[in-house]
Amino acid sequence: MAVVISSQHFGILWIAMEATTLVTAPLIYFHRHAQSLEATWKYLLICSVGIALALMGNMFMAVCTNSESVTLMVPDLCKQGANINDYALKMAFIFLLVGYGTKMGLAPFHTWLPDAHSEAPSAVSALLSGTLLNCAFIGVLRGYQVCLSAGIGDFARNLFLIFGIISVMFAAFFIVGQTDYKRMLAYSSVENMGIITIGIGLGGEAVFGSFLHVINHSFTKGLLFLLAGNIYMVYKSKAVKNVSGMIKKMPLFAILWVAGFLAISGTPPFGMFISKLIIIKTMIFNGHYLYASIFLILLAVIFMGVGRNILQMTFTSETTAEKDDLIKVPKAYVSKIVAIILCFIILLIGVYLPRGLINILNNAKTMMESF
Repeated sequence: MAVVISSQHFGILWIAMEATTLVTAPLIYFHRHAQSLEATWKYLLICSVGIALALMGNMFMAVCTNSESVTLMVPDLCKQGANINDYALKMAFIFLLVGYGTKMGLAPFHTWLPDAHSEAPSAVSALLSGTLLNCAFIGVLRGYQVCLSAGIGDFARNLFLIFGIISVMFAAFFIVGQTDYKRMLAYSSVENMGIITIGIGLGGEAVFGSFLHVINHSFTKGLLFLLAGNIYMVYKSKAVKNVSGMIKKMPLFAILWVAGFLAISGTPPFGMFISKLIIIKTMIFNGHYLYASIFLILLAVIFMGVGRNILQMTFTSETTAEKDDLIKVPKAYVSKIVAIILCFIILLIGVYLPRGLINILNNAKTMMESF
């Protein structure tokens, strides 16, 4: 993953991205049962097809300059922006978006993600959602940089908007009525990858909001998946209907669980409120009123779908006294400390955005758009 983040060569980035697929697959199969095996194979097959399509994107990228002296280094390609064949570059970007978008969890290429996140250990799910999806996003951004240098940024941004809205739409459809809380969190990742993509598609200040949303989502989803792991340890089930009375049985985790729900939903004073607000504001100021209306409706649907499950798990008390006595809550001091730290971070970003972080995100935005 470190190579993916640091590489500016499309070929090396592709190799590193394929390597992440191979090294994370055994982690999904950790529990060694039929469902985890199915999830692992689905992850390998679907993501491998996506990576193969990204390789096709690299091939189109290699021929779009009509020059043998130009490498697949992003800066070199951007310097040749005026000489790039627009048709070949558009094909390259489409393949890169679909290929890396599959690994990123964009709909409708997301079908591996709910199974993988649901069957993997919760710590692995936090890694997949908070880190691996962002690595694939970097691959898409590299292609977008070349598009900006060649003057076809509008073409790429339109695709970002379309796939972003589709991803949020798919997430809303599957979250409503979801009975597995880990799968619910997985579809929430699809939603947030869509929101990040929408921010890039809008351009301007929304790019800053998109980068901020990446950070917010990583910490928030890490918190929620770690809490989901502790809930599973106590109740031995991923079904929402089998989890109740958390506020009495595990009050600290219950409070953090509700806080995580409010954070991932973009409610103040958490960090996601800031990043979503920036993206929505840019959407309205740019005149995308239809997109804004659809987006807000979908966010409301997702809020109700997730909230219904979270609140049911936390505050309802349907267990009998006999069954309640069988539920043993481990001390889990380390888990409590980690969860509190993550909750504090996402709260801090919402209340006070550090100047250093603002500068880093602005520099990233400027660097991406400078070619």
